[in-house]
Amino acid sequence: MENRAAQKWEYFITPLPVHTPGAILNNWGKQGWELVQIVVNEQGGSAAYMKRPLETEEQN
Repeated sequence: MENRAAQKWEYFITPLPVHTPGAILNNWGKQGWELVQIVVNEQGGSAAYMKRPLETEEQN
């Protein structure tokens, strides 16, 4: 059985303007970020919760 370490992640939360959500998410996706969830607050604003694999010094 192969012994591999669990994947570690870094997280990022960003406001998501209603007028350009696709363009913003595509931009973050090009930088390696994956959308986890979009949360809408009581005032109607949105925040995108993003993650990507954490780069370790071993991978650099």
